[in-house]
Amino acid sequence: MLQKIFGFDPSTMTLRKEVIGGITTFLTMAYILAVNPSILSATGMDAGAIFTTTCISAVVGTLVMAVYAKLPFVLAPGMGLNAFFAYTVVLTMGYSWQFALTAVFLEGIIFIILTVTGLRQYIVNAIPLVLRRAISPGIGLFIAFVGLKGAGIVTSSEATFITLGNMHDPAVLLGIFGILLTAALLVRKVTGSLLIGILVTTIIGIPLGVTHYNGIISTPPSIEPIFLKFEWHNLLSVDMIVVVLTFLFIDMFDTIGTLIGVSNRAGMVDEDGNVLRINKAFMADAVGTTIGAMLGTSTVTTYVESASGVNAGGRSGITSIIAAICFLVALLFAPLFLAIPAQATAAALVLVGVMMMYEVRKVDFSDYVTGIPCFICIVIMPLTYSISDGILMAVISYVLIHLLSGKIKDKDERNNINWATILLAVLFVCRYAFL
Repeated sequence: MLQKIFGFDPSTMTLRKEVIGGITTFLTMAYILAVNPSILSATGMDAGAIFTTTCISAVVGTLVMAVYAKLPFVLAPGMGLNAFFAYTVVLTMGYSWQFALTAVFLEGIIFIILTVTGLRQYIVNAIPLVLRRAISPGIGLFIAFVGLKGAGIVTSSEATFITLGNMHDPAVLLGIFGILLTAALLVRKVTGSLLIGILVTTIIGIPLGVTHYNGIISTPPSIEPIFLKFEWHNLLSVDMIVVVLTFLFIDMFDTIGTLIGVSNRAGMVDEDGNVLRINKAFMADAVGTTIGAMLGTSTVTTYVESASGVNAGGRSGITSIIAAICFLVALLFAPLFLAIPAQATAAALVLVGVMMMYEVRKVDFSDYVTGIPCFICIVIMPLTYSISDGILMAVISYVLIHLLSGKIKDKDERNNINWATILLAVLFVCRYAFL
């Protein structure tokens, strides 16, 4: 039954690792339950309703991923996309949050169409194999940076943009302790080392004043203030088209990057580097976004933190279903789950970043025609805080370097540029020029 419903293979997988993987992924991305209401409430939306919607939309999208795609990936309202929703569309462009929700809903419908027609899969296949291999280490650096930033180990600086955090701050020291503890457990090959590290660091944070305990159980707030609140009178406006296309670009390539990167790390790719059942994973993303907009939240997308569950041993839809159950539980135990500080999840993010660097060995940096675009992909992701920008810049540079150097064909034909790759590059240039 488990094999039929969730793709669980008892010959290569264990239920214990699947459960630990699901819980680990949930804990590393539980911050969204606090962050999403904080960001979207800046638009005037009800923060309590957003918390409930964040949980429900995560459950819906992840259930589709678990049962339909049978993959260990977890979905929730995406970081970056929620910031664009609130700070650009509403607070900068001056539109209502109902307008922004309408744009997200339209984006989800378009995604479903692109997925059903197979166009999304075609876009993935247009990205050369060597670039797909560079995506994983790029994401590794990105999520490690997210972890270090969240723990305060790195912080902003007017002189150098980023710098080392305050080493006298108990929160920073707790984050460093969590990384060292989890690393030691990982080296000793302790099962569930990432999860143990999160829990121990959270507990130690209580006397230090980093972990704030505010009770255990609370009643989920109603979603009525934001449920099905669409605004149709600007449907055909130029701004609506621009906003929908921007959501589309960011979400599509964030998801593509996450799926390729995490799947490479998990070994869930074929000999040509194609992600198994990727079109079904795309459908989960599209359905999650559409229903999420109806519930009242920004774009729902596959989370890169899924890599933490994969590295804990999760390989099937059981990992996803466990994470979905955790989101359901979080509805009732919100104060408890929201008590997990960024310092506790930093270790999982940093060490998963280390693990995802494994794919970089497959990139030949001595061959500059492919090595330079791969380097751009890896570096741009953490420096711009964007997976999608890393992919877009990499594809553009890949095509231009090949054309300008006259090296159209590669020793590995899977790295050749073709008309589809060139068309992608042109679209990406237009995205930066006009959106």
